[in-house]
Amino acid sequence: MTSEPLSQKEIEGRLAELPGWSLDGGKLTRSYRLGSHFAATGLVVHIARTQDELDHHSDLTLGYNTVTLAVHTHSAGGALTDLDFELARRVEELAPAHGVQ
Repeated sequence: MTSEPLSQKEIEGRLAELPGWSLDGGKLTRSYRLGSHFAATGLVVHIARTQDELDHHSDLTLGYNTVTLAVHTHSAGGALTDLDFELARRVEELAPAHGVQ
């Protein structure tokens, strides 16, 4: 997987495949609402494991019953890369098991 910056056209195409995700300040972002703080904490732990597997980490914020991610690639000067979209895709796959509303 490459950490080369994606073009704006590539970003828009990949973003269209990730409903609920958006761009904010040059970062790929998404918030999830869960049924409880415990469920949100479980999602954070699962995301952290996935980030370690990819060796690619986001800004990850735990609220009472919310989890928010903001991701970009530091080694690519803060640009968006394949790694960012792979992390987002994997989070989308695991989130339903945690009761995302």
